[in-house]
Amino acid sequence: MRYALGVEYDGSEFKGWQQLGESGCASVQATLQDALSSVADTPISVVCAGRTDAGVHGECQVVHFDSDVERSPRSWVLGTTTRLPASVCVRWCVPVADDFHARFSARARRYRYRILNRQVRPALYRQILSWDRRPLDADAMHRAAQALRGENDFGAFRSAQCQALHARRELQSIAIHRQGEVVEVEVQANAFLHHMVRNIVGSLLMVGAGEKPESWIGELLAGRDRNLAGPTAPPQGLVFVGPLYAGSWKLPDEVTL
Repeated sequence: MRYALGVEYDGSEFKGWQQLGESGCASVQATLQDALSSVADTPISVVCAGRTDAGVHGECQVVHFDSDVERSPRSWVLGTTTRLPASVCVRWCVPVADDFHARFSARARRYRYRILNRQVRPALYRQILSWDRRPLDADAMHRAAQALRGENDFGAFRSAQCQALHARRELQSIAIHRQGEVVEVEVQANAFLHHMVRNIVGSLLMVGAGEKPESWIGELLAGRDRNLAGPTAPPQGLVFVGPLYAGSWKLPDEVTL
């Protein structure tokens, strides 16, 4: 039987979804697999919808795994969560068809980046907020970001360590708005490059601070030169909201188109 899980995690104490960390810090994947294997009493491997970097969080990461062990979806959820650290939980479990694939069946992926915009750094929620003391014009950031929409070569916003075969991605939507002291960036694409969201945010922050004109974002995109773009924004403000799938897979509404 193949199962899909919705997994929530605080990435602060992990060195990413897959990469084994330094100083004994495990990956989210290894931690989840250990818990699932304990429930099944046999080794289990999972495949995720999208890998996240060290310090990046997951609101509803979707994974799939295969198991011949008979357990109810409720048992997979509760049994696994009780074996996980407080920073990780399984939100739901759904039996799926054998051809479902958490990565390749996904039609889109969504990220959210949140910046506390005030003079003083955060004390509360510092693990899920970035911080910028410069006054930011969220409306200017939003207008500038619209140049990124559509299918483009995002070479200006990929990391040097990116292993993707090419930089073309379809950025379906991007919106920036302010809620009090917090500036929020919401972005959806068919897929993302390594550090793509954080590199986009790093450049948009320069526009928001008035250091670059709104037209600069479009110029960066056309130039495809990472060396000319802004710095990579810190990881703690970034959350992988989750993937989106066709309704035919009968997954929960939060991951269904």
